[in-house]
Amino acid sequence: MTPEPKHPPIVPSYGTATLADLSASILASLEPGTPEPVNVLGLAPAARACLLIVDGLGWELLRDHPAAAPFLSELARNSRPITAGFPATTVTSLASIGTGKPPGQHGMLGYQVLIPGEERLLNGLRWDARVDPLEWQPLPTLYERAAAAGIAAVHVARGSFRGTGLTNATVRGAQLRPADSMGALAAQAAAALAENGRAFVTVYHGDLDNTGHVFGVASDAWYYQLAHVDKLAEHLAHALPSGTALYVTADHGMVDVGPEDRLDVDATPDLRAGLALLGGEPRARHLYVRPGAVGDVLTTWREVLGDRAWVLARDEAIKEGWFGPVDPRMADRIGDVVAAAAGSFAVVAATHEPGESRLFGMHGSLTASDQLVPALALTVS
Repeated sequence: MTPEPKHPPIVPSYGTATLADLSASILASLEPGTPEPVNVLGLAPAARACLLIVDGLGWELLRDHPAAAPFLSELARNSRPITAGFPATTVTSLASIGTGKPPGQHGMLGYQVLIPGEERLLNGLRWDARVDPLEWQPLPTLYERAAAAGIAAVHVARGSFRGTGLTNATVRGAQLRPADSMGALAAQAAAALAENGRAFVTVYHGDLDNTGHVFGVASDAWYYQLAHVDKLAEHLAHALPSGTALYVTADHGMVDVGPEDRLDVDATPDLRAGLALLGGEPRARHLYVRPGAVGDVLTTWREVLGDRAWVLARDEAIKEGWFGPVDPRMADRIGDVVAAAAGSFAVVAATHEPGESRLFGMHGSLTASDQLVPALALTVS
């Protein structure tokens, strides 16, 4: 019998403490008394709120580096982490934040997922001009809801993100303010909040994630970048108008994956057998299987990966709640088999995914390193 990983997977706490619950609670706190969205986190009412999203800042990473991030670490002393959602990856998490709904509802189910009815994958970061973002992610965003309620909705991020498929799927309804440096992020967010009596502002910073992918989260480069992020959060706190509620979170954590923890599916014929398409990413794989081969693929992947991953059939993963409640329209985007890495393991594809396979820091799975993210809060005085 195939051994199971030593620790059970951390199934996201949908409906109580995930990224979707955080963003929905923030909007609800700006408009107390409305039935939807629900303030499940019990956030204090406020007229203005700013959510800083630091890509890749896992809770465990922040907890382990107090000297590099004294401001954020002080905020973390009296807070608890929340779970990102599965897969713990940027595409999925930004959609959860943007809609206030779990992945199974908004349908942004990973880095690379099947376009049902077509034999190709959609890369959610790079997108595909043939896929309409409004049809792919049809739920209204929290920005649209805020604007409809008379609350200014603003998203501050790099100017190059304007008009992308991911932006249109997750941030539509927001006024986009370009900011290509940390100083600009803080200044643009502060200005947006000062200009509006009621406002919902999100700020996205991605350089920490990029640094971790290339150099690893145990590197000096990552440590130094975290110190810059800490200053960004501190500058925001000082720049925002009095009474603004400032929140800080991340879209996922990260773990370093060494050569000994990588299994190359392109060099393992048994793992390629029966596959039509390999989706997801190294720590959260969607396996799209040829007709009639689901049982064989499931058995083989479980045997080969053993206690290095949790491997479930689609229906099992849905039943276990990995994606939260799943809209039937979105179910076919999930792999016929789903594999979530345990420990610091990853399934790479060196030939078909050379760039992704060379990354040092990775994320996506159901471990504490992937799932736990901060939910820090401060009311600016």
